[in-house]
Amino acid sequence: MPEQPQNQLNIEISEEMAEGQYANLAIITHSHAEFVLDFVNVMPGTPKSKVKSRIILTPQHAKRLMNAMKDNVERFEAANGVIKDLEEVQLPLHFGGPTAQA
Repeated sequence: MPEQPQNQLNIEISEEMAEGQYANLAIITHSHAEFVLDFVNVMPGTPKSKVKSRIILTPQHAKRLMNAMKDNVERFEAANGVIKDLEEVQLPLHFGGPTAQA
């Protein structure tokens, strides 16, 4: 088996993990030692939502993530146009789904 370069990581992902989790809300908290990112899927009309994923980072890794996200958003916008902030977009109250009826 050929040797891998010393700085290369071999990362595996299970089929279940590769499916991912949808989240439309992120809650970020921090202490002096860590940042906690909770990802939640909030559905209209439901009184309760569950955290779908929690990521705990050191402050250094949180800053690296922030910089990586900024870089990727800039590259996305260069290729696809500016992403409008939610305050700029009027979302329909039904979020594109069918209107609820009683």
